[in-house]
Amino acid sequence: MLAVRETTHTQDFKTTFNGLLYSLLSWEQLAEFWSNIPPGAGWYIYAIGEALPLSPASPQQVVDFIGEIDDLLRRDHHEDYCGIVYTDDLERPSLIKIYDPNNLGVSCGSSKNPPLPGWVMSTMPPSELKPKGVVPAGRSRWWQSFVAKGGN
Repeated sequence: MLAVRETTHTQDFKTTFNGLLYSLLSWEQLAEFWSNIPPGAGWYIYAIGEALPLSPASPQQVVDFIGEIDDLLRRDHHEDYCGIVYTDDLERPSLIKIYDPNNLGVSCGSSKNPPLPGWVMSTMPPSELKPKGVVPAGRSRWWQSFVAKGGN
């Protein structure tokens, strides 16, 4: 049996994905964070459970995604704090995990089996992440609607 050697991109993505991440705790902190994301930085936008993106999103797709995901989070996360968006670097991120407010479980990682995020933004080509359960139909429709509008 031949072993498949991971590419540096895959190793970098997995290492960063599983590494130390910082939470955007307040809605104000999240708004400031989004405003500092460079849309043209080559972001891959990946909805967990959907097909891997083959190429980075366009700057306009990044802007559109940030706007739509921010609306979704604020609408569906019924808390006065955010705490469900994580990044590897608060000022120059290369990976952003966005947890689905309707599927949180224990997203902070204190569980042995924390749930996967709903979406990932990464400047590295992402590796496939397989959800443990079925992605809710509503989230799949939300993603398909975003893609149909020219999203990803």
